[in-house]
This record gives sequence, C-alpha cells and structure tokens, in this order.
Amino acid sequence: MMDRREFIVSASAAAATSAIAAPAVAAPMAKTKLRIGYLHTVAVDEQIWLADHLGAWARNGLDPQFKEYKTGIELFNAMGAGDIDMLATGAVVSNFPARGQGKMFLANSIEYATAQLWVREDMGVRQFADLRGKRVATTAGTTAHVFLDNALRENKMTAADIDLAGMPMPQAVDAFITGNVPAVALWVPFNIAVREKVPQAKMLLDAGVFYPSAAVVDGWAASNTYYAANKPVLARVVRAWIEANDMLMARTNEALGILHDKYYPQVPLRDIKEQFGAMRVFPTAVWRRLYSNGTIVEWLQQVTDFYARVTKIANPVPAAQYFDPSIFLSVTKD
Repeated sequence: MMDRREFIVSASAAAATSAIAAPAVAAPMAKTKLRIGYLHTVAVDEQIWLADHLGAWARNGLDPQFKEYKTGIELFNAMGAGDIDMLATGAVVSNFPARGQGKMFLANSIEYATAQLWVREDMGVRQFADLRGKRVATTAGTTAHVFLDNALRENKMTAADIDLAGMPMPQAVDAFITGNVPAVALWVPFNIAVREKVPQAKMLLDAGVFYPSAAVVDGWAASNTYYAANKPVLARVVRAWIEANDMLMARTNEALGILHDKYYPQVPLRDIKEQFGAMRVFPTAVWRRLYSNGTIVEWLQQVTDFYARVTKIANPVPAAQYFDPSIFLSVTKD
C-alpha cells in the first residue's frame, strides 16, 4: 500500500507532467457571426449600440454584422431573401410574422408618441375634421399608418374619408414641406425636419393619446429557419440586449450621451432625448412581467388586427403563436 509520502511525491510528479503538457493559455472561443438588420432610429437600435459600447456582444460570444435599412418592410424582405438572419424593427414586427414570415423573440421598446400627425393650417387644416377629403401622406404598413388608422377610428372616420397618399417617409415629409400635401403622419425623427423647415406647421396629435390601448411594440424577429436551429444563439442575443437595456434604465443620461457621441453624432442631443421621451422602455423585471402576463401578446395582436384588416391578411398567425417569450423568460428566470 502507498504511504502518504509516496502519494505526495507521485501526485507532484503527475501534476508537473500535466503542467508541461497543457497549453499556457486556452484558445479563445470562436464567436458566432450574426447578420442583423436594423432601423437607425432610437426606438429600435438604442440597445444595439449600447451593447456594442459595453462590449456585450463579444462578451456573449457574438460577432454581429449590422446592416441598416430604411423601413421594416425592407428589413423583412431582406430576411426573406436570406440576406440577414434577424432584424430589429418597429410596428411591422406584428405584420410579417402574422403571415408566417419570421418568429419574434424579443420586445425592444413600446412606441408611446413616436408617431405624429402634422398639418398645415395655411392649407386649410386646423382640426382633425378638416382632414375629410384632404390628401394625407404616410408610409403604408408602418407605425405611422397604424397610428393614422387609430386616429381616424377615434374620430369616427375611415381611410375612405381622406385621400391617403402612400409613399416612403422621406418623400412623404418632403411633400408636406413643399406644400404638396396638407397633412403627414410620420414617426420621429422626421418631425425635426418638419419643425425646422415649416415653422408654421402644427402637430395635431401624437400616438400618446391612444396609449396603452393602441400601443405599438418594436422588437426583434429571426427568420423561421434561423429561429428553429439557433435558439441558444438567440438566448445570447437576449443576454447582450439585457446588459444594454439595464444601462439605459439605470444611467439614462449617460446612455443617451453615448448614443449621441458615438452613434448619432449628426443628431443634436436634445433631439435624441426627445425621441427617447416618445417611447417606453422598462427594467428587466418589468419586461419579464409584461412577457409573463400576456401584455406583450395583447399589444402585438392589436397591431396584427390592423394589418389583417387593412392589408387583407388571410388567416393571420395570432401573436400568441408568432411571438416566443420563452427565450427571454429562460434567460431572466434567475
């Protein structure tokens, strides 16, 4: 039988041999490459860039490649074509997944007053009733269109009561500025150009008057194939997002300053703060409650109902099926 001294000598020799054979530094884990499309507006990409600033993507083993698009419709078309794996967008996250195109897995923010209706009193529009028979520009199928539909219904009108001019938002805003249309339903930050170039223009109302009964959820969706095969990767995306969201909640002024300095240098800080004030974001614990009690599903379904009615979606997939809260809930269970 080996005595204690023999055991110590033998163990020490084995340890020395092991130390010689082992590499000095473990090889770094390869990062997972992701192709992520996004809209460059604070309500959609604030956590993306704060996660970048914090190093949260790399810390979670991710190497995201970001590509900017101008509308959510462009984003979903790109994902459908296989150009990106996932996306962060606005109201259309309640549209395409309801058509079976993509799976939503993360809520990003709630649009509170990001959509606004601007009118020109010099063209005969002073109150909402004056819109009857008038041309109103907006981008069909977007947050602004959802807001306009809510405003019409609240005022006992329908799209048939106005001359709805659908066009990309830059053109819609330009048409308003140049006096080709007397009203435009837009989303921030397009209001800044209107305010600066048409000082006599009037913001008639914003989407805040319909909150929360007509809340619009911004969020993330992955392609069907990516979602089915990469749920652990999506969980890492959620973890990186949570780091950024926690900073946004705990140190808001610092976070907005970072967004301005590093990612929105061309936008005055006051405008970034205005955009942030037009949305709602929550601490992780509150998000978890909204996921768990069905509130997010309810808000998504409200907007899906709009798309089903206005764009004639046949047999839309309900929000309870196209939105998967389990990834976020599993990450935050502790």
